[in-house]
Amino acid sequence: MTNDNRILLVEDDQNFGDVLRSYLEMHDYDVTLATDGEAGLQAFESGGKFNLCIFDVMMPKMDGFTLAKEIRQKDKVTPIIFLTAKTMKDDVLQGFKIGADDYISKPFNSEELLYRIQAILKRSSAKVDPQSEVKEFNIGEYHFNFPLRILSHTPTGGELGEKAKLSPKEAQLLRMFCLHINDILPRSKALTEIWGEDNYFTARSMDVFVTKLRKYLKLDSNIEIVNIHGNGFQLLVRSEQEA
Repeated sequence: MTNDNRILLVEDDQNFGDVLRSYLEMHDYDVTLATDGEAGLQAFESGGKFNLCIFDVMMPKMDGFTLAKEIRQKDKVTPIIFLTAKTMKDDVLQGFKIGADDYISKPFNSEELLYRIQAILKRSSAKVDPQSEVKEFNIGEYHFNFPLRILSHTPTGGELGEKAKLSPKEAQLLRMFCLHINDILPRSKALTEIWGEDNYFTARSMDVFVTKLRKYLKLDSNIEIVNIHGNGFQLLVRSEQEA
């Protein structure tokens, strides 16, 4: 059981909650069960990091909507699924306005819930990837500002040198190289994430963009983009001692 699969389940029907918890634990989820909204809030605040919350709507002491509002004031990221016997359109809309990621009506198919959980956790893990927050990179004698798409060259001990404004695709590709610096960037990964598909034509397009990046980075002899045959490319940045 991994730390990436922690679920907070808040359900006032103890029997149903126990059955659902057991089912999820059978599929390798670590489930904390609370039986009212107040207990759910306390568990969220004191139980460490949860990767997903599943809240019943109609509960004593604090309903699921109020619980979600309390949590959203402190946490905008953790996904929330509402479970409810209600199917009223206004209730569904209220849930999504609060910040729900999904809404499933009772009775429901357990396997369907499982697939929804898997899909949400997959999207959520992509969102919180710490690498996605990195905006600026140092590459040898270069500084790369990804949001502004500006690549600046500053020779060692010298004043600020040349600047280049990259195209959107050039910037995206250089960012991926920076996130895989001195490691192999698989061609298929770059093509899928930047070009949207991996085929002969997009691969040739990528080759053109790699050539452009090599020209931008040519002022630092310790930097090289190497073609790893049959796999992808590697952005090598050597230290002065290695050069």
